Amino acid sequence: MSSSKRKNNRVSILALLNLLSPGFALAILIIVLTSSCIQYHPRPLSPEKNLKIFEDRRLDSEDLANFLKANREVSYWPPNSWDLKSLTLVAFYYNLELDVARASWSVARSAKITAGEIPNPTINPKLGYNSTTPISLMPPWIPEMALDLPLEVARKRGLRLRQASHLATAARWNLLSTAWKVRYELREALIDLYAAENRKKIYEEKYKLLTELVKLSNIRKEAGEISGYELSQFRMALNSTDLEKVEAERALKEARTRLASILGIPLKALEGVVISFDDLEKVDFDIPPEEIRRQALLNRTDILSSLSEYAATEAALRLEIAKQYPDLHFGPTYQLDQTDNKWTIGLSLELPVFSHNRGPIAEAEARRKEKAAEFLALQSRVLSDLEMAIQECQAAKEKMRTADFLLENIRDREQMARSQYQAGEISKPDFLNIEIELQNTALLRLETLIQAQKAYDHLENALQSPLQVKEWVLTLDRMPGEPEAIKEKANGKKIH
Repeated sequence: MSSSKRKNNRVSILALLNLLSPGFALAILIIVLTSSCIQYHPRPLSPEKNLKIFEDRRLDSEDLANFLKANREVSYWPPNSWDLKSLTLVAFYYNLELDVARASWSVARSAKITAGEIPNPTINPKLGYNSTTPISLMPPWIPEMALDLPLEVARKRGLRLRQASHLATAARWNLLSTAWKVRYELREALIDLYAAENRKKIYEEKYKLLTELVKLSNIRKEAGEISGYELSQFRMALNSTDLEKVEAERALKEARTRLASILGIPLKALEGVVISFDDLEKVDFDIPPEEIRRQALLNRTDILSSLSEYAATEAALRLEIAKQYPDLHFGPTYQLDQTDNKWTIGLSLELPVFSHNRGPIAEAEARRKEKAAEFLALQSRVLSDLEMAIQECQAAKEKMRTADFLLENIRDREQMARSQYQAGEISKPDFLNIEIELQNTALLRLETLIQAQKAYDHLENALQSPLQVKEWVLTLDRMPGEPEAIKEKANGKKIH
């Protein structure tokens, strides 16, 4: 190697050593140590595996038992029967709509992290070369290091955090709203199941009575006691009841399927399960007074969610207004100019000459007006639904009193007819007609009861608050579906 080449190599190495000065090396070390990388963890979805998990869901599972015991709903396992409260917790444990709402809340909470992040500085290393400097005198390399330190002004970061916080709050209210929706749909499904089971019993009893009546009527027709037209009427009633019995069986299967779907379990998991309908046997609810209705309307989860969304649009508008003021960028630069240390400090900002952020401001203001209109429409719709539900409940209670009176009257007549039949004072067909009339009145009373219970359900839904179970509180900050919540379920801790 020639002497000139060796000299050039020494000069290049000297420039590199100057570039890697202690201060520069320390800066690089700090950047490396303070930077943290999050590793990617794949979680592929497997339809076969998910189907197997769903099919294995049961009401007597150990994890479900720990969850119910932690929420102080059951003291022993398995329970003798399941009621609305215990089944509601089952739905909270298994229902997939809550998993979707919970995931949306998680996304909204993660957005707060994004909103609070501070912009990273930018490092810009350069290496210059002075071709006019003789290599024999000094190294021709000119290493340079420039930094860009952004500085947000007008409290933009705080406004982003405020907007994200309001959206996260809205997502949490939406989660609670979904929980209430699940509870509302569950009660309706229980009402349908109760109605289907009792209709089936009434139609089976009525079919048995009509079958016996048709047999007796055939004998009476042959004896000339009744006409063929009367016999055909009995047969038509028997055929119609047979069809109604089949329809009641179909409605019962449909009600059980819907209940299983809301609970988030396979239909086979309901086999052998005893469900208590004690709360549906009577209608003793009272219309809440005006103050309770007012407080309930002010604290509905969808109203509170809408208010949070409106507050988020307020923060978004303030953020867009703040963006009129350009951010500052500090740019300190270090240069090693042929053994001379040189420092410069620069300041840059965007000049608001052509764009004044008026478009985004107008959009943000329009979105705020849109959310305000949506809130007013929601509040008006809730008030209308509440008034209709109150009127529906009042009418249902009046009909229920009439139906109870009619059923009690026909029961008294049936007892009298039974005594008369046993004493031989009336014929068996006459007694069977009274029995059939009793079943028809029982069916009428059942339909009235179902209407009253659904009216009560609509009133609860309008208030988003149970009227009988005053202590019921939906606390869903932590629910199954998140890894830590699953771990707590297994340990039997209470889920808040």
